[in-house]
Amino acid sequence: MQKSNNMTCSFCGRGQPDVKKFIASPTGTSFICEDCINICGNIIKNDIAESKTQLKKLLTPKEIKEHLDDYIIGQEEAKKVLSVAVYNHYKKINYNLSNNKNKIELDKSNILLVGPTGCGKTLLAKTLAKVLEVPFAMCDATTLTEAGYVGDDVESVLSKLLANSGGDIKKAQTGIVYIDEIDKIAKKNENRNLPKDPAGEGVQQALLKIIEGTIANVPLQTAKKTPYQETVSVDTSNILFICGGAFVGLDKIIEERSKNHNLGFSKKDDKLNISSAVMPQDLIKFGLIPEFVGRLPIVSKLKKLTDKDLIEILIKPKNSIIKQFKEIMKLDGITFSASDDAINEIAREASNLGDGARGLRTILENNLMDAMFDLPSSNIKRFELDAKNKKLLLKFEDSQNISVGAN
Repeated sequence: MQKSNNMTCSFCGRGQPDVKKFIASPTGTSFICEDCINICGNIIKNDIAESKTQLKKLLTPKEIKEHLDDYIIGQEEAKKVLSVAVYNHYKKINYNLSNNKNKIELDKSNILLVGPTGCGKTLLAKTLAKVLEVPFAMCDATTLTEAGYVGDDVESVLSKLLANSGGDIKKAQTGIVYIDEIDKIAKKNENRNLPKDPAGEGVQQALLKIIEGTIANVPLQTAKKTPYQETVSVDTSNILFICGGAFVGLDKIIEERSKNHNLGFSKKDDKLNISSAVMPQDLIKFGLIPEFVGRLPIVSKLKKLTDKDLIEILIKPKNSIIKQFKEIMKLDGITFSASDDAINEIAREASNLGDGARGLRTILENNLMDAMFDLPSSNIKRFELDAKNKKLLLKFEDSQNISVGAN
């Protein structure tokens, strides 16, 4: 620290006699006054305090589930399991960030969702991130490769998370990552006839570290990959990883195990209960390596959606598909409605497709395509989607019936 001698602070521009003391740079060409030093110190302290309290206000598990109920129909047990899991996860982060000298370091518990296509696995993960207001990124496990193979390496999903955080590393480090179709990277064994996937087990090995928690060198997202991509360090210790997959054939593995162990189920309900009793050894037999299964201690089994579920999905959630199409048409000053018969028919067709809730939007898009093309340039301002004899119909304000999407 030097006494002033015609020196000027490089930050505030003040000099003598307003400032008594300065700190000079190593070259002696620039200076900072004691007031600016104090201001900088306070900014750093506030940033540290903010990072330690950014997750302080947590929703309770019941509150989290209530939010999930607004957007997701059915899957009550899965919503309950996930609400408790994410609550404990972010509570753990707060605890680990606390200044308690006697604290016990708490490990995180990542999640595995098992369920058929279109049952809501991806929507659950997305909605959780939305409710908690944390960054979210997802990827398809089949696009990931271990080092040396053509494709995306496992760090690519962290690049997406960082991009979705606006480049804010602190936010990214408390985000949620969803990895879909995790069952597709199961290793081959003598009991299962899997498609050729030479990198399957290698991808599981590559995912182990980032899922458990590590400092990963994450490339910044650019339009084109280059050998000299800029990277940043991201700590994955507090990132919640949710993996999901259909796991076709897993029920048979569970049933085989149950033959040798009395699970205590009545004959009437044993099939339903057995299918939901997923144990680590079942996943290992399916083809996930033991170390990978160990990183996913919370397993939730989602049910296939019923026709009743599909009907409710069409109309009940805050952002239901029918409500979305109503809003889209409203932007053109057009009133759209769907009769109960149409809702039932859409659900029936979606059930026959076997894609769960995913099929609902496809059916609506196909059957409303002509109306969405013609009506914005017409004088018709009201129309209804109806059904008769298992056939969807459009009724316009002039009462003309036009058959669309006939089965």
